[in-house]
Amino acid sequence: LQLAESAGGSVQPGGPLKLSCAFCGDVGEIAAMGWFRRAPPQGQEYVAREEVAAITTDDGSTIYANSVRGRFTISRDNAKNTLDLLMSDLNPEDTATYYCALAPGPRFGLPTYLHSTVYNVWGQGTQVTVAS
Repeated sequence: LQLAESAGGSVQPGGPLKLSCAFCGDVGEIAAMGWFRRAPPQGQEYVAREEVAAITTDDGSTIYANSVRGRFTISRDNAKNTLDLLMSDLNPEDTATYYCALAPGPRFGLPTYLHSTVYNVWGQGTQVTVAS
C-alpha cells in the first residue's frame, strides 16, 4: 500500500483549502482512513502529531477533533481509492504538515480512529500554511 497526498499550499486566514490523498496497492481490509497533522516546532520543543478527522470505510461514519469540527469535512471514495479533507475558515493555528493514513481491520469503535496508533500506513505529508 502506498499513499500520496496532493500538494498543500498557502492560504490566507479565513480561506479554504482541499487536500486529497490517493492510495494504491492491495487495499485489503481497510477499516478507516484518517487525517493527522503536526504543527511546526517551536524552538527545541517536540510537537506531537495530532488527530484531525477520520472516516470508516464500511458506513462512512466520521469523527473530528474538537479544534476542526464544523470547519473541516472528511470524505472518501472507495471506488476511486481517494480520501479528501475540505478545510474552511482556516486560521494560523491550522498551519501544519498534514498526513493521511489507513487503519487495517477489524473495525473498532469510531473514537478509536482519532488515535494514530491504529494506523499502519502513512503518507509522506503535505504542508499547509495559513498566513496573511
